[in-house]
Amino acid sequence: MSGRKMENLFFKSLRSKQIAVTVVSLTLFITIISLVLFEGAKSSVTLSMNGEEQTIKTHAHTVGKLLSEQDVKITKHDKVTPSVNTPIEDGLSIRWEQAKQVAINVDQEITKTWTTDSKVENILAKAGIEVGEYDEVTPSMNQNVGEDRSIAIQKAFEVTLNDGGEDKRIWSTSTTVADFLKRENIQMNGDDRLDGNAEELLAPNAIVKIVRVEKVTDVVEEPTNFAVETRKDSDLLKGREKIVQAGEKGSVSKEFAIVKENGVEISRTLLAEKVVKEPTKKIVAVGSKVVVASAATTSNNASVSVSRNNSPSAGGNEFYVSASAYTASCNGCSGITSTGLNLNTNPNLKVIAVDPKVIPLGSKVWVEGYGYAVAGDTGSAIKGNRIDLHMPTQSAAVSFGRRQVKVKIIN
Repeated sequence: MSGRKMENLFFKSLRSKQIAVTVVSLTLFITIISLVLFEGAKSSVTLSMNGEEQTIKTHAHTVGKLLSEQDVKITKHDKVTPSVNTPIEDGLSIRWEQAKQVAINVDQEITKTWTTDSKVENILAKAGIEVGEYDEVTPSMNQNVGEDRSIAIQKAFEVTLNDGGEDKRIWSTSTTVADFLKRENIQMNGDDRLDGNAEELLAPNAIVKIVRVEKVTDVVEEPTNFAVETRKDSDLLKGREKIVQAGEKGSVSKEFAIVKENGVEISRTLLAEKVVKEPTKKIVAVGSKVVVASAATTSNNASVSVSRNNSPSAGGNEFYVSASAYTASCNGCSGITSTGLNLNTNPNLKVIAVDPKVIPLGSKVWVEGYGYAVAGDTGSAIKGNRIDLHMPTQSAAVSFGRRQVKVKIIN
């Protein structure tokens, strides 16, 4: 081939290569420009997903389309702000909070709810669960739920605490009596006791009773009575008494062990006893001398002669009394006087019933219109300045009636 042809072929090939390079360069330029224009047409938005924030450029026309492009599957419980139908604009802020299931355990009854909230208080409010002032909530109301996504609620109930006899109403969530006492910080001493079992389950309106036991010792001084000794005195008229020696009480010291429950003494045990002062016995002389008065006849007993004059001898205590009369066979009478005179066998004895505080028993007396007699009887109605005269017959007693008479105590 000639050199001229070779040269033409070379230049022709070179021109073809130049054209190809130009075409490729132009295509690349157009592609780059298109890419720049495409990217420039995207909207820049801020997307927060479960608290993690990022900036995204997108051609999506709505919030829902954008989230779909990010592989976010939206459920009906999720929270999207603004809504999924909101058009995309440059600078838009989008927030997606994924709902999670929370188990709410109320006294062993479980309720499940979907929520995008983390705070316990808000979750319970949205679930419509009311919490009382004394209810126990775990986690607490102002905390966030934990990774286990569960909330436990123990509903409080009223319990009556009887501590030492005093009742008090308390709200509690305790399961046992022991737990209740621990939570309420109730201390029991060594002798105190719980009325019931500490491990017993605690139910609403239960009564927890604590008996407070107190053991003390007490020393008291008590009086001791004196003994009374009686001695017969033949020189003293029967019915009369004379104190020979006055009695005086002694005293003894006693030590007791006392047990009290709720402040009330339930037992007292004598531990020791010591005589502080010995008592002095009382000695009383009792008269045994019997004086029998007689009129026309006498008994076989020793008798004392009585003058039949109608006026008293000189001397003695003289005063006026109201006088009535009775017989040995009167209604309710036994015929035996309080000084031992037998009026049944001696109906003519001159005896009067007296008030010993006015006329001493056994005294010899003179009674106007009756003569000399012995104060040898008493009567329930004979009080003060009043006497009752013994008559041998009922007719004589009725005939005497009631009158004012002068009386003189001879001895």
